[in-house]
Amino acid sequence: MYAIIRSGGKQTRVSKGYVIDVELLNNAGDEVTFTPLLVVSDDGAVITGREELAGMEVKARVLGNIKGKKVEVFKYKNKSGYRRRKGHRQRHTRLEITHVGAIT
Repeated sequence: MYAIIRSGGKQTRVSKGYVIDVELLNNAGDEVTFTPLLVVSDDGAVITGREELAGMEVKARVLGNIKGKKVEVFKYKNKSGYRRRKGHRQRHTRLEITHVGAIT
């Protein structure tokens, strides 16, 4: 069984046992619940109806906050001596999916 969740403006396919990184969730606590879901598939049967998806959820355990890969930003203009260098590391929350299915 898998589901497609929405978090931080992105969609992610998850199943029980997956470990995923999503954009930083402030004050997440120990457990996070994703509802409503976009799609749920159970042994080849795909569920997309709003009424059926309203009774489904994905639960995840928070493993901690991490930083992503460093992104280098370099601006340069030819013949003028203009150079700017910057770096950025996006913060993420690491989650382990513990439940995919009906609301418990």
